[in-house]
Amino acid sequence: MACANREPVLKWELQELDSKASIRGISVVDENIAWLSGSNGTIARTIDGGKTWKKIFAPIDTLDYRDIEAFSEDEAIILSIGTGDPSKVFKTMNGGVTWEQVHQNEYAEGFYTGIAFWDKDHGFLVGDPVEGHNFVLTTDDGGQNWTRVDTSAMPPLLDTEYGFAASGTHLTVFGENKAWIGTGGVNSRVFYSNDRGRNWEVTETPIIQGEPSTGIFSLEFNTPQYGVAVGGDYTKEEEGQDNVMVTEDGGKTWKLSTASKLDYRSCVRFAGDLVLATGPSGSDYSTDGGKTWKGFGDQGFHTMSVGKDGLKSVWAAGSGGRVAKLIVE
Repeated sequence: MACANREPVLKWELQELDSKASIRGISVVDENIAWLSGSNGTIARTIDGGKTWKKIFAPIDTLDYRDIEAFSEDEAIILSIGTGDPSKVFKTMNGGVTWEQVHQNEYAEGFYTGIAFWDKDHGFLVGDPVEGHNFVLTTDDGGQNWTRVDTSAMPPLLDTEYGFAASGTHLTVFGENKAWIGTGGVNSRVFYSNDRGRNWEVTETPIIQGEPSTGIFSLEFNTPQYGVAVGGDYTKEEEGQDNVMVTEDGGKTWKLSTASKLDYRSCVRFAGDLVLATGPSGSDYSTDGGKTWKGFGDQGFHTMSVGKDGLKSVWAAGSGGRVAKLIVE
């Protein structure tokens, strides 16, 4: 564990996963239990801290499982993506031995992008624009049933504005009822809710935008007021400009962090006193809430998750079936 009076030494410890899939979904429960999901029907779980990863039976082995939310070694919810029919939600209560399909996309233009939960009963799902608005579903019974948020409770999207399904983290929650959605494209804004996603407001942001490939890819809060967002241009993985920002008022206003330069980053998470960011070209950490950053290791990933054990329970995953656990010295 890092000492408070010195900089931490961080490194990724690669672990063995018998897969070459692109891993975009990961959910860590604690320092022993983590689940991941990805392309070509890939689902896997560890219950021994990553010493072994076991592939899990997929409900449909041709789907791309882009996001996952795990609650224990037995309980998890996964989201599959694709325009129209491929966008679905499945739930297991027995470690993936069997899965129940609990939701099916009903819109031809629908394309699910991520899920997040306040607790094991209450969560929400976001998808590509339907009828000019963010497509948002909420659940109050652990994902068994989903209800669409009425468009009258959601500010309309601007032209060419949407969420990126890059890491399952362009949406996030905090506490019992707060939620945020980051968008990208020609316009990049933050939508925020104080009532578990039933009503929303929206604010402009200074993050890079203007092209279909630019904007917010991930955001995270460690208090109801303080949050960090990262992104960039996914077509320029080793470049970064105006792609990190922070808020101190619950997401109503955002300020760019310009003291350090980061490449495109697809995921940001709080872990203890640190903020961690990762993307295909590398990983970084911040000790001052995301204002300044330092790179570490030589590995980059698509997604990352932190369990209830904080720095003891951080995993990241990416292309080629790569998965790694964070080691802090």
